[in-house]
Amino acid sequence: MVGLQEAPRCEIEVNYNQFGANPPPEMNPVEDYFVQNNENSGSPLLYNPSSPQNSPGSESSTNAKPDHMNRASDLLMAVSIGAGLNKNKIIEQVVEAMEELFKLAIMGEPLWQHNGNGGMETLNGFQYLREFGSFDATMEQIMRMVEVGEPQCFLSSDCNCNFDQDVPSSFSKLNFEPLNIETSRETAFVEMNPMNIVQLLMDTKQWATTFYSIVSRTTLLGVILENVDGSYNGVLQVMSAEFHQRTPLIPARQCYFARYCKKHTNGTWGVVDVSLENLFPYPQVQFRRRPSGCVIQEVGNRGSKVTWIEHVEVDNRSLHPLFRPIVSSGFAFSAKRWIATINRHCQWLTTSTARTAPTTDGVLIPQEGRESLLKLAEKMTKNFFNNINSCSENVWSGLPQNFAAQDVRLRYGNILKVPGKPSGNIVIFTTSIQIPVPMEVLFDFLRHERTRNRWDLLSNQRHVRELVYVSNGENPKNRVSIMQVNSSPNKIEILYLQESYTDETGSYIVYAPMDIMAMSKILNGGNPKFVSILPSGFSIMPDKAPGQGDEAVGSILTLAFQSVDRLSNKEYMPQSTLKIIDAILSTTVASIKDAMLFGIR
Repeated sequence: MVGLQEAPRCEIEVNYNQFGANPPPEMNPVEDYFVQNNENSGSPLLYNPSSPQNSPGSESSTNAKPDHMNRASDLLMAVSIGAGLNKNKIIEQVVEAMEELFKLAIMGEPLWQHNGNGGMETLNGFQYLREFGSFDATMEQIMRMVEVGEPQCFLSSDCNCNFDQDVPSSFSKLNFEPLNIETSRETAFVEMNPMNIVQLLMDTKQWATTFYSIVSRTTLLGVILENVDGSYNGVLQVMSAEFHQRTPLIPARQCYFARYCKKHTNGTWGVVDVSLENLFPYPQVQFRRRPSGCVIQEVGNRGSKVTWIEHVEVDNRSLHPLFRPIVSSGFAFSAKRWIATINRHCQWLTTSTARTAPTTDGVLIPQEGRESLLKLAEKMTKNFFNNINSCSENVWSGLPQNFAAQDVRLRYGNILKVPGKPSGNIVIFTTSIQIPVPMEVLFDFLRHERTRNRWDLLSNQRHVRELVYVSNGENPKNRVSIMQVNSSPNKIEILYLQESYTDETGSYIVYAPMDIMAMSKILNGGNPKFVSILPSGFSIMPDKAPGQGDEAVGSILTLAFQSVDRLSNKEYMPQSTLKIIDAILSTTVASIKDAMLFGIR
């Protein structure tokens, strides 16, 4: 049996009545709000229940329910999966898309080009049109105009280009919409055999579970082609999905597409997605997937070489200016991010099934406890990503403009019901800021026990120590930790579960307070499904794509908190609560900025 009293570097008095962040006499009103409203949650949050559209000086809703919410049923009616004509059209389109995917995977320069040192591979728009476009006299005229430096429409030297410029009348035949084209390619080794990768992509539930940091919602609308032998070779299905980043300030990308899987020679597999808008037009289309997906080749007995390609059209006109450079470059939704996510999944599988995993000071957590701890951390992180994205289910509102915090988004979550305690509304609060320091510097500051008391209001002037941790992958900074906050050597104020993770596409630190008894059960292999957990944390992105421009790459930090609030409901929130919440956010942001800009690291 593993109990917290056996963990290194701590002396715990297991007094459950005293646990729960009992405030010392000097606690200020902000901390008091944290404690009163967060008996089962992380740092507190807020929400303005009155519609911002009806509040003086307030911002409009970030992502109200889209007009095309019924697109899935409309598409099913249009496709009429049983109808031979439409079925043949889809089959023809996905076969062409698969051919294009394989060509894009094997071709090099001048079709593909690197964007500076460390930059991703992007398509050369001219070369792509020459290889895959339908050239007529009008297209030739466009190419000549671009090459001699005349005003351009949608074309540019790379394919991640902007459509917001005026379109000359001579281009009207091309019938382009005001969409950006984003392209990227990434090739990497993945520690998973091709068949398992194929299953992960073709099984809708596995796909959404594995890529939860990218995919908000997904629905299998129908299967057009099946394989009688039960394999995925030749399977064609129609799907819908929403793709997100870890902030409500970047609109989610909703798409309806066909996914086709094909086994080629030498054991190579291809899985391709392509939107069906060309076959079944629909008004107000804001996102399309051109032929995108991956080519998978077996390497050795247990690995694969995966070439991932993202090629999409997207309307970025409603994008927040803070995120415009990183999103319009194609980096925010790039192939690098998909590859990094599947590699993180492989690392998690390896860690969770390992027989032993040394932690702090060589202490071992039993395999059952390690699996439970990792599953609980995954549950926490998944909830965090689901809570703060801009998918159609998350309708966000803003904070009135008379408050100090800027670009704030608020919404209610579900009502939390804990046996023996009064129920309360879960409120979620988030904002994003730009900080001119490298992503790894900000990540280290926020994740580390040594500096936590410089930004966490509940840890202020208290001692924080990492009791135990489990590493996830080769990078020792990627770990699941148990953090203890003490106001005195023998008095526990707070116990946190924390996960920190970083790769070249972004970083996150997610944490949630835990009851000591619940944590002890988890470390002894208890079921994480029965643990109530309310995560808060941070997501970090570079403020521009690596290799883009001469200036150093800084960071965009998204702060998000979640709390149980029993003082308000969807119809009413006291002004005093809004002020305290505003103070919490403003104080946290100011603490982080001061530490980063004035060298207190």
